Amino acid sequence: MYNKIRVLLGSAGVPPGDTAEAYEWERRLHWLMLFVAMLALPTYYLEEIAIGDQLHQVGRWLDALILAAFSFELVWMMRVVKQRRRYLLHNWLDVLIIAASAASFFGIGTEWVALTRVLRLTAVAMMIIRVMSSVRHLFSPDGLPYVLLFGILTMLCGGAAFYWLEPTIHSFGEGVWLAFTTAATVGYGDLVPTEPASRVFAVILVLVGYSMLGMVTASIASIFIGEDEKTLRREMHRDIQKLQGEMQSMREELRAMRELLMHNQRPSCDE
Repeated sequence: MYNKIRVLLGSAGVPPGDTAEAYEWERRLHWLMLFVAMLALPTYYLEEIAIGDQLHQVGRWLDALILAAFSFELVWMMRVVKQRRRYLLHNWLDVLIIAASAASFFGIGTEWVALTRVLRLTAVAMMIIRVMSSVRHLFSPDGLPYVLLFGILTMLCGGAAFYWLEPTIHSFGEGVWLAFTTAATVGYGDLVPTEPASRVFAVILVLVGYSMLGMVTASIASIFIGEDEKTLRREMHRDIQKLQGEMQSMREELRAMRELLMHNQRPSCDE
């Protein structure tokens, strides 16, 4: 069911039954393409919100980088996969991203520019889903420290971003507090984003915060579930050992009864 949904959404990756080289290159390019897809967020800010021709130019070159990266990935994967037609059908979203990014970079219509952003953000969501299979170890007791470290770094980076983007934030501490209340969706109202740039960043931070809190909750839950599983395994092991002992006793009793019956039948046979 999960793979069918990814196929429908155009981000299924290498089809089943392909070459080992194709799966290896998909693994190598996985994190790099996630980073490139994430560049859609600062690109949107630089091209649509930021003030200044220089920042707009940086956004334009980020557009070119995204276009080049997605194009390279598609061309290279088409070279290494065995099922080329099936790969294109399973990853039609990448083809649309390349086409819309090219239209955006070369200035073909404002409608294409809006479509480019939507497709890029969709790609980010799909690639994050693909990444989740690579970070399953985080949803375990051993992964909890990494999740907490990621949360702390997110709050610190978010605080620095708010301190830079939001004029009503006058210290790094206030920025961290606004980042925490935003990510945790608490919303006390004492500090709020007022500028378009800080509001866009707040939306991104809310999405990251939801994911982060979900990971923390899952990791903590895995600790209790893991303890329950260990207790259940110990109880099952004791029950199995007890059952094995009872079965051994029954075998010995049956063997003794059989020997007794054979011993009682011998005199009657002699007569």
